[in-house]
Amino acid sequence: MPKRLILCNCLDSQAIDAAALETATSLPCSKVYRHLCGAQTDVAAEAIEAGDAIICCGQEQARFEELAEEIGAEAPEFLDLRDRAGWTEDTADTAPKMAALAAEGMLEAPVARSVDVISEGICLIFGSDSHALDLAAQLASHLSVTVLLSDPEALPVGAEFDLLVGRMRAINGALGGFKVAIDGLQQIIPGGRGAPVLSPPRDGGHSDCDIVIDLGRERAFVPAPEKREGYLRADPGRPGALTELALEAVQLTGTFEKPLYVRTEPLLCAHSRAGQTACSNCLDICPTGAITPAGEHVTVDPMICAGCGACSAVCPSGAISYDAPPVDLIFRRLRTLGEAFRKAGGAAPRLLVTDATHGPEMIRFAARYGRGLPADVIPMEVTAIGGFGHAEMMAALACGFAAVDVLLPPRAEREAPIRELALAESLAGPGRLRLLDLTDPDALSDALFDRPVPAPVSRPVLPMGTRRQVTRLAAKAVAPEAEQLPLPEGAPYGAVLVDTEACTLCLACVSLCPSGALGDNPDKPQLLFQEDACLQCGLCATICPEDAIALEPRMDLTDAAFSQRVLNEEEPFACIECGALFGVASTVERILDKLAGKHSMFGTSDTSRLIQMCDDCRIKTQYHSTAAPLSGGERPRPRTTDDYLSARKDH
Repeated sequence: MPKRLILCNCLDSQAIDAAALETATSLPCSKVYRHLCGAQTDVAAEAIEAGDAIICCGQEQARFEELAEEIGAEAPEFLDLRDRAGWTEDTADTAPKMAALAAEGMLEAPVARSVDVISEGICLIFGSDSHALDLAAQLASHLSVTVLLSDPEALPVGAEFDLLVGRMRAINGALGGFKVAIDGLQQIIPGGRGAPVLSPPRDGGHSDCDIVIDLGRERAFVPAPEKREGYLRADPGRPGALTELALEAVQLTGTFEKPLYVRTEPLLCAHSRAGQTACSNCLDICPTGAITPAGEHVTVDPMICAGCGACSAVCPSGAISYDAPPVDLIFRRLRTLGEAFRKAGGAAPRLLVTDATHGPEMIRFAARYGRGLPADVIPMEVTAIGGFGHAEMMAALACGFAAVDVLLPPRAEREAPIRELALAESLAGPGRLRLLDLTDPDALSDALFDRPVPAPVSRPVLPMGTRRQVTRLAAKAVAPEAEQLPLPEGAPYGAVLVDTEACTLCLACVSLCPSGALGDNPDKPQLLFQEDACLQCGLCATICPEDAIALEPRMDLTDAAFSQRVLNEEEPFACIECGALFGVASTVERILDKLAGKHSMFGTSDTSRLIQMCDDCRIKTQYHSTAAPLSGGERPRPRTTDDYLSARKDH
């Protein structure tokens, strides 16, 4: 059933152009009502009952959902136009912006992958004092509690929970699957009078639990503890902290849906080859420790991954990509927003990228109590700000956005966005991209209203393909006259430079190159290079025995980047027996100079000739030589039955 936009101007506080919305979205629009959530509720009920309504109001979503439940209809879809576009001090026409937001709202997102996590309420509380015992007493009737005390003054008798004494050594896992290691573990020996008796301490104790409550006053036992589901931590000395932990803990029982945030392609990973580490971008940037080496590639623990998206932004090969939602949906959203804005009469839109919580709240406050957003600034919510990297920034510019601002949430990691912004600015030039680290709605409005607007690209392009392909396409659209752009250290694009005087053409770099950027010529000693495929992982420079390789971060925008070019070449050596070409002439000559007459195996002129032979001729010569190490005496005659019988007679 085709959808229909139900419009309301919220007591005449905003202007809505229904015709422009119809043109941009190709969806029918209702007339513009004045008070759908109040005096005209009957109109809203009628539209909801029809089953084709998209209510263009975000503030009163809960009220309309209750209305749908009252009349026995399915809840309608919603689209927030007022806070994001209608309420603004900008006198410019807001119709293009509303049209863009409406068109984006019509895109269908794929269903995110997820896995069920089961927590049975097995809870471990550890600390050093009576606070752990107090909390355990509160939770004992709700959870299966075990307390681990590191330095108990006195042990309670007849407690409703299990009690251990020891030192926490390590914690792995997440909600529903924690594994803990304990040293100095002592258990209470039941029975007897007086104070409880403990068993002898032993190291290497292990236990499994669903929930971990850390009341230690030292460092957390897991990285980014606030992002580890099922790991609760607080200062027990803070008033109300234990009550907050108890309320949170009792809600962590049952079956939960855990999103699978990222998708991995191990064959594309450039982490390691032949025991040598190359790319470690994702390992270095992951705040939770969910990414670990697994041979030549990395693996992601989906239970620990908190979905920040930073690994997807910094991965040079696409071996890790954000999948909740997929990266290509971001590209489609950008394209839709840009096209709909221009189709409705707009010229140079700007993009404001926010997360799904902090950003919308800032926009709502700015719209209701301040200046709101400028008419040319289109907000776009993303699941993970850290995953909006240089490729997405460049894609926005390629789609016709004049500028891109990324609003950072207060608790978001800064490392990945700062790094990706520096790379994107090297590709796009200054003045187009910006990170906004703001918590004041008025400051957000001022930063957007007061910013000079640069000109967008003259010919917007469609962001299609992988993140690397989109980045190159966007860079050519933003800088159509440029042939080569210098990039900062650590960029995933660039060239391999070879010192031809030092290079011996051993081709070890070719055999280990994870992306195939380095290649060889089977017919001639040549080292070939295709710049577009180079990930700048540095493995070739690491394993080069002659230290002849260096990296140059850059982006070659010419077609030469897609073809192989020769980095080093030499003449092949001709076998002195058969004339077949093999090896490198200079290498054979150096070996001959170092070994001929100087090494016991090549002390004579005849043995020295072996160095100048191909493999086949070398083997043939050694085989027929009188002193050949491969030769043997005359083969003995095979023994027969008569030989055995004759031997018996002799005995």
